[in-house]
This record gives sequence, C-alpha cells and structure tokens, in this order.
Amino acid sequence: MEQIRTCLAAVDIPVSDKQLSQLEAYFRMVTEKNKVMNLTAITERGDFILLHYLDSLAPLYAGEEFRELLGVKGAEGRKVSLIDVGTGAGFPGIPLKIICPWLNITLLDSLRKRILFLEDVIRELSLTGITAIHSRAEDAGRDPQLREHFDLAVSRAVANLSVLSEYTLPFVKKGGTFIAYKSGEAGDEIKASSHALKTLGGRLESSTPVTLPGSDVSRMLIQIRKVQATPKIYPRKAGTAKNSPL
Repeated sequence: MEQIRTCLAAVDIPVSDKQLSQLEAYFRMVTEKNKVMNLTAITERGDFILLHYLDSLAPLYAGEEFRELLGVKGAEGRKVSLIDVGTGAGFPGIPLKIICPWLNITLLDSLRKRILFLEDVIRELSLTGITAIHSRAEDAGRDPQLREHFDLAVSRAVANLSVLSEYTLPFVKKGGTFIAYKSGEAGDEIKASSHALKTLGGRLESSTPVTLPGSDVSRMLIQIRKVQATPKIYPRKAGTAKNSPL
C-alpha cells in the first residue's frame, strides 16, 4: 500500500488510510478477476499504479482548470455529476471516485460481465454516490434520464476523437465539459474532429500534455466544452459513428 501512497505523493495527491485501503482492494479485485475475465493486460503492481491509477487521476495534477472541473476545493469538494463512458474495468471512474468522494459518478459499459464486476467493486469498497449501468453509449445517450444530465464526462476508451465525441457529448449538459484521455500526440486527431465537435454542440477548450510521473509515458487531456445542445439525431444508431465518423 505504501507504494501507492508514495506514487500519489509524487503528484501532490493526498490520500487517507481509508482511500489507500480502497485502492489496494481495487487492485486485488481487478487482478484476481482478470484470471477468469479479460479486464486488463496490466497486472504488475508498479505498472498498474502508473498506467491505471496515476493515468486515471491525471486531471488532478494536469492543471488547476481540471481540478476546478472536478470540484476540488481544499480538502473538500463541491458536488459534480460525472459519467465515465466505456469504463471497462472502472478506469478512470473508480480511482476518481475514491480520491474525490464528492463526485456523483455513473459508470457506463456495454458488457454486462464488466458491470457485474463493477457492482461487486462498489459494494466491496463501500462506495456511495456511484452507479454502474449496462448499455451501449449510443442507446444510453438517447435515454432522457441520462441525456444532457452530467456536468462532466470522461473517457479513456480507444476511439478517435470524432467518434468518442459522438458517444460522450450527448450526456453533457450545456456548459459542461468532456475530458478525453488520449495517448501521446493528438494534434491531427483534434484537427480532424473540428466538424464533429461543432455538429455535436462542442467546442475545443484546451489540449494539455501530461507525462505520467517517473516515466516517459505521455498523455493528452483534451477538454471540450458543451456550448450548445446536441441535435436529437445524435448519437446515431449503434455502429454508425465508428463506421461513418462525422
């Protein structure tokens, strides 16, 4: 557990004993479940801390504007509703929930087995203010209980920014923000997404490079502001965004 504490201290993220125990338990649950279900290729402790925990928590040390979006204020925070689209094994949503317990988080994934696992994690870690939903983003984005409901959307899903924006921006309320976690350089991808962002009611606010501490692993956090309501025809039916990006 001390390895987790040391790594978080390196980026000035304080962690209580309770949070440390939750992160440790989550690591054990993911790696144990991974023996019978494909959750992650990253199971070695040091790599897991770097590539899952420190990566998921990157907005907390990427700049003050990201901390403000997450509602950070001193040792406390303000209520922020957040949806993690394509959460997989729970990244970045669960590490963010553990470190920022004031966040009201919805984890969304299309695979029921992953959602059942995440529900076990939520119970085991005694997390409150967090829900796991089984649905494709294209279907959930049309649900009136979810559409344009969230202050913040995040995603580490592997998809180009145009496709990812169609999956995520319908969930974000006007004035809210979508943070896309992208690997390395994303300049060409950002340029190619300009039409999609405008069509979906988004506007590029910033692209912030981050190097994960103690490594040469680079990450780009792309901040997209929701400035207009997403037209009702989006998201399109399942598979369309991927096969025919905006």
